[in-house]
Amino acid sequence: MVEKSARRMTVWQREGAPRRFRIALGFSPDGDKGRQGDGRTPEGIFRIDRLNRQSAYHLSLGLDYPQKRHRDAARRGGYDPGGDIMIHGQPNQVPDGYRVKGDWTAGCIALTNAEIEEIFAHAALGTEVEIRP
Repeated sequence: MVEKSARRMTVWQREGAPRRFRIALGFSPDGDKGRQGDGRTPEGIFRIDRLNRQSAYHLSLGLDYPQKRHRDAARRGGYDPGGDIMIHGQPNQVPDGYRVKGDWTAGCIALTNAEIEEIFAHAALGTEVEIRP
């Protein structure tokens, strides 16, 4: 579960206490994602639909955004809903151990490299991810 206003992601494990992570969001995080380039992180229930070891960021877990409702709204409005929403680590070009400050993604959810490595090792396709305001 991602709580945008708290900049927090909680991951439940089969065994052990839930893990909580501090996150960064899109550069304009308030509100639901509406279109390509708005800098917002989408809200709703999504599923992990791909695991990418060759990401431009240190590992990434793809979410199934845009969904049918997003594509339909974009078609009606005549705009691009955007895509490639991920949970990922830091940009590959920054030094190991560095954390980009503030909300800096184009709409993704960013963690430290060590954190995404931990989550990536246990992530499964189809895992539900709820993103709350």
